[in-house]
Amino acid sequence: MKILITAPYNEPGRQEIDKSIGKVIYRPWKTKGRAYNEDELISLLSETKAEALITEHDEVSSKVIETFPNLKFIGVCRGTPSNIALEEAKRNGIPVYNTPGRNAQAVTEMFLAGVIILMRKIIPANSWLENKKWEKGAHTSYLEFKGNELANKTIGMIGFGDIGQCIANVLRDLPCKIQYYDPYVKCNDSAYESVTLDEVFSSSDVVSVHLPVNSETTGMIDKECFSKMNDDAIFVNTARSSVVDRNALYEILSLGGIAGAYLDVFDHEPPDDLDYKIIELPNVFATPHIAGATHEVEDHHVRIMNKTLKEEHGIIVKK
Repeated sequence: MKILITAPYNEPGRQEIDKSIGKVIYRPWKTKGRAYNEDELISLLSETKAEALITEHDEVSSKVIETFPNLKFIGVCRGTPSNIALEEAKRNGIPVYNTPGRNAQAVTEMFLAGVIILMRKIIPANSWLENKKWEKGAHTSYLEFKGNELANKTIGMIGFGDIGQCIANVLRDLPCKIQYYDPYVKCNDSAYESVTLDEVFSSSDVVSVHLPVNSETTGMIDKECFSKMNDDAIFVNTARSSVVDRNALYEILSLGGIAGAYLDVFDHEPPDDLDYKIIELPNVFATPHIAGATHEVEDHHVRIMNKTLKEEHGIIVKK
């Protein structure tokens, strides 16, 4: 079996697949600087005569699958296979495998960085320093930029999958109180408390979103949710922007209804005017969708995908 890999895939991982599953043809999208669109992917699959595909961000549309309905499998090196025409794959009996939790550690570290930057007033303090406002003998910085510690705060998770639990496992030892809302996850660890959505917003010092996008979650975080937050609370979204009503988010932030927000995702990427109005607010720390972007994530997805293909889902291995 010929397997086209367009995802970034380290050499040991490629060798493992080559030895146990099939011949690897490696054409990573990163050499192009962008993902393959559907026509480019069709051309590449035709050229290589690949019988299976391991992708990351490429456009595996209905057209791609209709053109290659006999693919043995599609592997997606992402937490959710949102770039795959899943219904079309299902109709053709093509199994689709993904790599949940590949970026859990990366997002955890960015969560900590973003929240601490806000709580310790790092951005205005840095601006004050760069603008040479430090006068001899003055205690202005000590008084003006005195912040808060993350320890002993209540952290509320909306969605408690791999990423939410990874963050919780780090925070519990600070210590922090961890509570979560997730009707689809039952966590048996007594250190973490399952609560209602209302309780997450009304009783958390930090509210962090870890939701996939679907018909249930789109626009789920609305004005009513934000109205329940304390005025010194922080909102974090490193998941998907469409689960949040951005107009409600802009309103609560611009009016000072909450202390601030760390945002890594936006309704439009690149951002539109309203996105930028949110990004430019003085109580917002924003990053350009990089919370899960580390070199190590690529090693994680290789490990998870290879294990999935070889052991968990019965891919036939060559002798």
